[in-house]
Amino acid sequence: MFFRQAAFSFFRSRFGFQLSQLSQKKKLCYGGGFEDYNRSFNHGDPHRLWPFLSANAAIVLGINTSPILAKEVSTEENLKNVAEGADIIGLQKIEDGSVVSNIHTSKWRVFTDHARDLFLQGKLKEAEGFFLSALQEAKEGFGERDPHVASACNNLAELYRVIKAFDKAEPLYLEAINILEETVGRDDIRVGSALHNLGQFYLVQRKLEEARNFYERALKIKGRVLGLSHTDYADTMYHLGMVLYLQGKEKDAEALILDSIRILEERGQEESILYLRRLRYLAQIYLKTNRLREVENIQRKILHTMELTKGWSSLETINAAEGLALTLQAAGNLKEAQELLERCLDARKTLLPDDHIQIGENMLHIARLGMLKANRLRKTDTSEAIAELDRAKDRLNDSIRIAQIFLDKLMKQRGKRQSESEGAKKNGREALVILLQSFDALGFLEITKKELRELTQDGHSSVVEAENALLRCISAYKRFGTERSISDAREVKAEYLSCLKHLASLISDNATDRTQQSRGINLQDINEEIKRLEAEVSPRRKRN
Repeated sequence: MFFRQAAFSFFRSRFGFQLSQLSQKKKLCYGGGFEDYNRSFNHGDPHRLWPFLSANAAIVLGINTSPILAKEVSTEENLKNVAEGADIIGLQKIEDGSVVSNIHTSKWRVFTDHARDLFLQGKLKEAEGFFLSALQEAKEGFGERDPHVASACNNLAELYRVIKAFDKAEPLYLEAINILEETVGRDDIRVGSALHNLGQFYLVQRKLEEARNFYERALKIKGRVLGLSHTDYADTMYHLGMVLYLQGKEKDAEALILDSIRILEERGQEESILYLRRLRYLAQIYLKTNRLREVENIQRKILHTMELTKGWSSLETINAAEGLALTLQAAGNLKEAQELLERCLDARKTLLPDDHIQIGENMLHIARLGMLKANRLRKTDTSEAIAELDRAKDRLNDSIRIAQIFLDKLMKQRGKRQSESEGAKKNGREALVILLQSFDALGFLEITKKELRELTQDGHSSVVEAENALLRCISAYKRFGTERSISDAREVKAEYLSCLKHLASLISDNATDRTQQSRGINLQDINEEIKRLEAEVSPRRKRN
């Protein structure tokens, strides 16, 4: 009875963690929050719980939906969009429309236009040179305190913001605002745009009070000049909502973001990227308070829009469907969740190679869902529950195979070149996490199968298989994590830590039944490794 209560407590802590993390994904992904996971796991004796999860073993695994290939826009991703100029507003809205009158002003226009083109193409170094030239020509052609100079300062500041040269950007933003307030007045829309840009500058640095101050000032000006239903007013409203959310003011943030979404709807922009981005951010706010019904409604709206605009031949549509499926799974709607996940898998197979890592991740999701279904069946149809586990095991083996192929290719490519892109490093981290998660899930699966077969007294081999899966998990980390750019990531360390804890549980609680599978594995060494990793993934440490 004690262990079932402990398992139930563990289930609740893991369930709460997963709901709060369902939208933490790149593209549409879940990730992060490992400090919460570790706190819940380490409550009490860290090595005694896992083998006794009993009926809840499959539940815990099934809701451990922290896939790495992101498919939803997270808070960090939203901030990244702001940092990289995703809205591209800062280069367009504070310059003066005066008629070009001399050689300097003609050059200013040419330099500015060319710099903007380079900026939008991602050629930031070249763009910087032209923005600097435009600033010089503006000063010579219009005078030191002219709105054209303010525009040039703002443009250059925006570029420095994107490349994270914050010490260069801030004085340029402030100079632009000072010039504009001095020349066109404090209530001019160009001042509002410049204040908004400075708010973005502080937001991406998480200087929230400063960001809030400048967004609020910008919002007042835009409201007076443009009106309360203008899309530019809604844009500042949305960004202010982001700041309030990060400050813990969820209700105020929700109200602002809802209004910004309503304005876009009234303007017929329901299919725009900005509209979808705001819906996704609103879903995050709902997730924080476990409002799954609202999250589901938003994700259905997003999926409907993606189906109409892009169809199922687009990975964006597939990713939106997968996000909805995982929300449905967390809400207990396993039938529709499975249908969506299976459809996502079929669609991905038509667009991607058979060994693409996204297909491996998709199979991991389906396997976890199958384990949840098995848990539901365990009291009414043991044989069907075991059949579900067998099907889930096949999916996990496929996921493992694909992740290993992907990582093998990556390691071979790395050996042929001295450096690799950030994208390649990120892909390596994602693939390794999927591999570790699949092995860890396989360990859970074997323990659950052992419980279901206890009456037939053939469960011993399942314990060995669970141990085997965890040993393979550790071997995979040591093999593919030799590159520090992969193994040093917190999400990778957290999955490796999970495997170590589960193995330590099996060793300590099944020592008399263990076979040569664990020969050479020292429990004390494992526990010391666990302590080291716990310190490294602690929330008190700086995130990678």
